Amino acid sequence: MRLSEPRIAPVPEAEWTEDQRKVLEPFVAQGRLYNIFATLARNPKALRAFLAWGTYTLNQSSLNPREREMVILRTGFLCKSGYEWAQHVRIGKHAGLTETEIANIKIGPDADAWSAQEATLLRAADELHQNHFISDVTWKTLSGFMTETQRMDLVFLVGQYTQVSMILNTFGVQLDEGLTPDPDLRA
Repeated sequence: MRLSEPRIAPVPEAEWTEDQRKVLEPFVAQGRLYNIFATLARNPKALRAFLAWGTYTLNQSSLNPREREMVILRTGFLCKSGYEWAQHVRIGKHAGLTETEIANIKIGPDADAWSAQEATLLRAADELHQNHFISDVTWKTLSGFMTETQRMDLVFLVGQYTQVSMILNTFGVQLDEGLTPDPDLRA
């Protein structure tokens, strides 16, 4: 975690405006009002837009859940986003990632454990993070096993989770209850 306390605090339920209540109550009803949403509710109009795109990238993307979580975790790690990493370690495990694979995501595409396709996904995330561009070699390799839509969704995913990491890091969104900070992502 880059900050030990929030720069922008989550809105306490007792202070919710009607607009904040409308956007946050569905999370409360599902039993999952995370700090990120309670923080972004400071700007409910932006939160609604954020949720629309975030829902696509997280739940409707053409990447399978395991690949999606590998890419999200790699992006969160590269952005040094403790909150993003902690949330998606949990989600990644539900998507089938093992503890060893999660540890190898920190190492990146050169970890010995990856298949050629998995290494290429991680390499694409690295290139997008470092250069905001996927090299011709990596793009060609991706084209050998991904559809055009999947390649587009890969870029959308890295872009979305880079933005999410920037928001989390800069606003100082603190870990939700039950999440464990990663020692490699301490300030």
